[in-house]
Amino acid sequence: MATTRDEPQLQPLHILFLPYFAPGHLIPVTDMAGLFAVRGARCTILTTPVNADIIRPAVDRANAANLHGVGSQPVIISVLPFPDVGLPPGMENLKSVTPSHGVEYHVKFVQATQLLREPFDQFLATTRPRVDAVVSDIFFPWSTDSAAAHCIPRLVFLSSSVFARSCSETMLRNNPLKTANCPDDPDALVLLPGLPHRVELRWSQMLDPATRPLEWAFYQSSKAADQRCFGEVFNSFHELEPDYVDHFHARLGRRAWLVGPVALATEDMAPATGRGSPSNAHSPDVAAESLRWLNTKPAGSVVYVSFGTLTSFSHAEHREIASGLDLSGKNFVWVLSGSDDDRSEWMPEGFAELTGNNDRRGFLVRGWAPQTLILSQPALGGFITHCGWNSVLEALSAGVPMVTWPRYADQFYNEKLVVEVLKVGVSVGAKDYASCMETHEVISGEVIAGSITRLMGGSLESENIRKKAEELRVKARTAVEKGGGSYNDVGRLMDELMARRSAVKVGEEINGF
Repeated sequence: MATTRDEPQLQPLHILFLPYFAPGHLIPVTDMAGLFAVRGARCTILTTPVNADIIRPAVDRANAANLHGVGSQPVIISVLPFPDVGLPPGMENLKSVTPSHGVEYHVKFVQATQLLREPFDQFLATTRPRVDAVVSDIFFPWSTDSAAAHCIPRLVFLSSSVFARSCSETMLRNNPLKTANCPDDPDALVLLPGLPHRVELRWSQMLDPATRPLEWAFYQSSKAADQRCFGEVFNSFHELEPDYVDHFHARLGRRAWLVGPVALATEDMAPATGRGSPSNAHSPDVAAESLRWLNTKPAGSVVYVSFGTLTSFSHAEHREIASGLDLSGKNFVWVLSGSDDDRSEWMPEGFAELTGNNDRRGFLVRGWAPQTLILSQPALGGFITHCGWNSVLEALSAGVPMVTWPRYADQFYNEKLVVEVLKVGVSVGAKDYASCMETHEVISGEVIAGSITRLMGGSLESENIRKKAEELRVKARTAVEKGGGSYNDVGRLMDELMARRSAVKVGEEINGF
């Protein structure tokens, strides 16, 4: 009997992916679809016109790479119109909603995502071949009931670690801020109960339901929807967080399949410019120029600074980052978003002279950067990151230790995993949970420089961090190879879904359907 793992199927599984409309969600889902397609599943990504254009180059590359694979299937993009909620035309990705637009645009964007339920229902009812499973983002909690109405199992996906999901779950179940009873002390340590490790965060680093009631209510409703799902798919691997995989299964009673790092599993499908590259003509130049510069630097001598696609920094914060990079004495690559590029407002005197030609100490990138490509270079010795899970996993996959600088969402949890559990990073000391629409405490250049030195210096701590990072790099690659934990989880999930489809079909025949 043919299996769903490696052999072609006469009637392949049909998996529908519904990613949230933000780069950090779209990219791993696109990689994941390619991963399942090469194993024989028919994969459809449902999205809106602008987001379809964002992922189409990656999908085309994956399909071209899979063209001659035995039993592989193409990834299909299906498009739904973005709901009209009064946003400007083309504003369909969260990256385009900047702090300058204010909270109103962000609220409208969230409204639009909730209005997709009706067209999603229509898609499930009419698409053929019939969908066997839905993999949808946590930010579409309504998709649980929509899928169930069509007798289709829903799998939750959030680009996060099992550790962070476990922390979030205990936070939502127990609300430890309520029992901590120290709201006047933002530095008070609050214990997250019931976890395999002792995990404490400052009050100011946590989502406070008293000050963010709407956000808290949304996560509670998402949790309720997630608990009714078939299970959850993680872009992670067992060997990275085994205690929390066990905790997720045994203590929380939730099913999970760990299939990552998906970027490693699909790296043969990525272009030379790097994963997630835009389809504009400038990206190859950025990749080539950054690689030329990196090739002139000694091994382990460069710190890479990037804070993802949705994070924003004030001019004062940029000034201190520049000062910290200068004081550290280390070579650096610093990625600035397009909105950060008014350098006259924040660049310290003399900083420009540090960047430019190959003989200079720094290299600035505006906008998109080939992150996975940069992290894989021998010159890299550290990564200053906001602790978004994609960035953390890409650093771990490359064996690059981190200076952690979380801002909001699950990032403070990911910092705890990196610094205290895995011990592959040091914290810069960020204390305040605040979104990209809000202001943050300014961390001094001296503190930033000290964190870089602590990570990349010659101390015993630095050496131990580098050793652990290299060990995890090897484990990450082993996980996605044939016979590895993540490779096997892909097969197990496909087998379960195929068995479920067969059982449902038998049930229909018995009942005369």
